[in-house]
Amino acid sequence: MASWYLGKIRYQKEDEAGRLKTINETYLVDAVSYTESEARLYKQIVTDASDFSVTAISKMRLADLFAYEEGEQWFKAKVIYFSVDEKSGKEKKIVNYMLVNSEGIQQALDRINESMRNFLIPYEVTDINLTPILDVFPYSADEDKEPEIPANMRPLAEVMAERAQVVDPAVDTAAADAENITEAAAIENA
Repeated sequence: MASWYLGKIRYQKEDEAGRLKTINETYLVDAVSYTESEARLYKQIVTDASDFSVTAISKMRLADLFAYEEGEQWFKAKVIYFSVDEKSGKEKKIVNYMLVNSEGIQQALDRINESMRNFLIPYEVTDINLTPILDVFPYSADEDKEPEIPANMRPLAEVMAERAQVVDPAVDTAAADAENITEAAAIENA
């Protein structure tokens, strides 16, 4: 199950008149911890300003996220359904929050209903609210892959081993020269 973190960033951008304007943006990140979510924000966000800062990170409780190709706005929907408690036999109200991108509220409602059409229990969408989220960054297994080493590069251990082999004959020669000098000085003193 995904853990979603809401990250807010702030940076300054120059407007048409040449004045600096402070921009605040909100993004949603799938991460394991607050630290990872901050690191992913710095990695994913590319702005015109080179220096932006993450001003807040908070955990966002989401049961599901429905992402579509079309749709610039993100809507948060409150979905309620009832389940029967097996022990007591009473109905239990369950509240879930879901996020969907769309062009408007009606399309958001339609997309939620379409995504939940296979849901066997009757449900009710009680709230749909526009969020300030600009983009969503789900987890991708490609991010964990170590970058492939280019063909023209080698591991540092190999390079150091080669250098040691090249340096060793010189060290042996220098040591031999020092030994010969010591022997020559000993012969002169005798």
